Amino acid sequence: MQSTALIAEDEPLLAAALQAELVTAWPQLRIVADVRDGRSAVAQALALQPELLFLDIRMPGQSGLDAALELVDAWPPATPFPLLVFVTAYDQYAVQAFEARAVDYVVKPVDGARLRKTVERLQGLLAQRRHGTGEAEQGLLALRQLLAAGSPVAASPPLRMVQASVGTSIHMVPIDQVLVFEAADKYVRVLTATHEYLIRTPLKELLPQLDAARFWQVHRGTVVQAEAIDTVTRDEAGKLHLTLRGRPERLAVSRLYAHLFRAM
Repeated sequence: MQSTALIAEDEPLLAAALQAELVTAWPQLRIVADVRDGRSAVAQALALQPELLFLDIRMPGQSGLDAALELVDAWPPATPFPLLVFVTAYDQYAVQAFEARAVDYVVKPVDGARLRKTVERLQGLLAQRRHGTGEAEQGLLALRQLLAAGSPVAASPPLRMVQASVGTSIHMVPIDQVLVFEAADKYVRVLTATHEYLIRTPLKELLPQLDAARFWQVHRGTVVQAEAIDTVTRDEAGKLHLTLRGRPERLAVSRLYAHLFRAM
């Protein structure tokens, strides 16, 4: 059965080499798009909905990983998320980390023998998906495992206090009072039941300092206090949203983190 794939690689010669090797290893595979940056990869993937994504880790404007995360949020809920293959120039140890976390990879320059192993694995996963015997969201599972593996471990005790500048003053906000951390441009919004603060610490740096049992990431730009979650609802499009006790906002739950609410 014919399968479809998108290639996102910013170096044209390497993209051509990958496509040539795929033609040899998988004649039935149809390359529906060949793009040079992450933003184009997102746009074309949403438009064409290929079954496979070959994403270069490092591309101008947006990395392959960031493109995958953006696609998770925008992907149609009723459509299986594509299987991910990262194209990387990382050294042997980094490659082993990818392999251990069930995200397949292609090392630049492309090695035909290694690519054939990737093709065999992808063909097996697609066959399982089509026959309903495998993990329907294998692409999401792999991405979720990769993010978990890549999260740095905090060297210090969990964060107890957030320091937020307001004018010429610094407000000391106890972590117990924080209901939401939300990325906003160059800042992170810190929301309590009664106040909103802005801090410059990126969400990626905050995450390792938070107690993961108490603060759940529900979107690539949103972390909430788990005990404050009031309701989780599914809209007509199949997307989840949650509300928190003490806050009026309705917050989107990314497909990547929907497993936290499996009862839904």
